[in-house]
Amino acid sequence: MRLPKAVLFDLDGTLLESEHLWLRAEQRTMAHWDISWSPSDQQACLGGPLERVVAYMHELTVSANLAPQPTSQEISDALISNIVHLFSTTEIEWRPGAREIVLETHRLGIPTAIVTASWRVLLDAVLEIMCDHVGNFTISVAGDEVAHSKPDPYPYLEASRLLRVGIEFCLAIEDSPTGTASAVSAGAPTVAVEHLAPISVPGAVVMNSLHGRSLEELWLLARSVEGRSERILNE
Repeated sequence: MRLPKAVLFDLDGTLLESEHLWLRAEQRTMAHWDISWSPSDQQACLGGPLERVVAYMHELTVSANLAPQPTSQEISDALISNIVHLFSTTEIEWRPGAREIVLETHRLGIPTAIVTASWRVLLDAVLEIMCDHVGNFTISVAGDEVAHSKPDPYPYLEASRLLRVGIEFCLAIEDSPTGTASAVSAGAPTVAVEHLAPISVPGAVVMNSLHGRSLEELWLLARSVEGRSERILNE
């Protein structure tokens, strides 16, 4: 097999240059309660489900002894409102090489999935914009639709089930340690594009960009790794 039977893409930081939007949304959310939010706070939540981000934020509000104390639901609603607004009013920006890989996958007629920790309300808003650029993805799996979120293997196994393609024949492309662990533990040959956080997950090929890579190259590299990690950095 020189090509995968399906390609499973993470969203934020993998396909889209969106982590800066998340940082702004998180900062705006916390600023509502006069609490600062730094890039280190963002990195502590990188790749995790929205529930983990909200729990982290809620803990900050508890530590600040706010009165009245906001509920997790109030924090969640504010964060979703802020990020949906930013995505809706900011021009979409693709990660280097990501758009080209999606277009190549579609051109070859290979099924695709978005597998993200973001909730469906946000994913649908982003997908509408993305599909204008690259066409439709076959399926998508949102973070609030799975029994267990990343780093659990469930999201990738669910995508494999929905596509009716064995996970071993699916190429997963990720950018965070959490998401990479999810894909690898599911059994998918995995390419991790290191972005905001270092990645060292046995079973994944780690590179710093998709720029100039072909789908066949990514698939062959991902399948060549057996229980070890390999770093392949672009010049």
